[in-house]
Amino acid sequence: MRVMGIIFANDVAVDALTEKRAMASLPFGSRYRQVDFHLSNLAAAGIHHVGIVSRSNYQSMMNHVGSGEEWGLELEDGGLEFLTPFALGNDDRYRGKLENLHAVLDFLKFAHDEYVVLTDSSIITNLDVADIVKSHIDSGKDITVVVKSGVANGKKVLDLALKMEGQQITDIVVSYPAPEDYLASMDLFVVRRDWLIQKVTEFVAHDKYHMDRDLVLGQWNAGTISINVYRHEGVALYNESTAEYFANSMALLNKDIRDDIFNAHHPIYTKVRDRVPTYYGEDCEIENCLIADGCVLDGEVEDSVLFRDVVVEKGAEVENCVLMNKAFIGEGSELKYVILDKDVTISAGTKLIGTPSAPIIIKRGETV
Repeated sequence: MRVMGIIFANDVAVDALTEKRAMASLPFGSRYRQVDFHLSNLAAAGIHHVGIVSRSNYQSMMNHVGSGEEWGLELEDGGLEFLTPFALGNDDRYRGKLENLHAVLDFLKFAHDEYVVLTDSSIITNLDVADIVKSHIDSGKDITVVVKSGVANGKKVLDLALKMEGQQITDIVVSYPAPEDYLASMDLFVVRRDWLIQKVTEFVAHDKYHMDRDLVLGQWNAGTISINVYRHEGVALYNESTAEYFANSMALLNKDIRDDIFNAHHPIYTKVRDRVPTYYGEDCEIENCLIADGCVLDGEVEDSVLFRDVVVEKGAEVENCVLMNKAFIGEGSELKYVILDKDVTISAGTKLIGTPSAPIIIKRGETV
């Protein structure tokens, strides 16, 4: 049995944070990019033929992933391929995953794998892809949908949600704030490669491009598709808005959540960037933080996530913040509920106060 993986890098956008980068390359967890979690999950399942589909803003991700060496992808048959179907096109409209797959159909056609794992890059999780593939094969169904309970709440609009009674699906909705008794799709699917090629070709020919609405829901309503449902019992962090990204970054300060995602038996790999250890000044006060290497901390930092090479000068106060690489916090500044993108400078004495649901975002390279 051979399995390949396809990661969609751009299917979700998070305001200013993905203005100039793909969702897959969004920094998360003090030293990672979101694509790291999906590459690690696939590699742990022995899947070493992986395509990353990117529509735009993919340079940062390509620089980060490189040849895939950190995930062992450059050593195996198949390896890693960057698929940029719209790089030379004149029409930047995007109508769905099926259109993306149709644009890279040769990648599917010339593969020798029997099954395909399709995943978005917006959901942070550590799951057993090998067990999901086994569940799909054992089920004999056309498609496996990975779902999570506890996400649907009647407010969050879900790409795809299912309601079940026992082992039977009783309802499917798309782009809808499904109530609590629905299971939220984790945007991870398993299918046979030949079945996927047939469906993509057929649906695009009929001007249908949306995987959730046209393929899953449409075919289920017509009674022409069989669906296997795989329930993920671990942590799943949906980074589909700025508020969710901020809340999920803060959630990593919870040891139980952190231990589930960063499981020692199933490690998450990233590009190696060695730095000197973080320096903690004599008068600094640090409490409940996730801090990468290379930082210089002389001020007060509480309940925050700091990436590499962050500087917090003496007298500065940082609370409930996400500070990306090389952020500089000047002396006497006060930051609460703030997200600083890379290379941001906060001048001495600056005061920035956001809220948990609407954190202040300072774009990459800006000085405040």
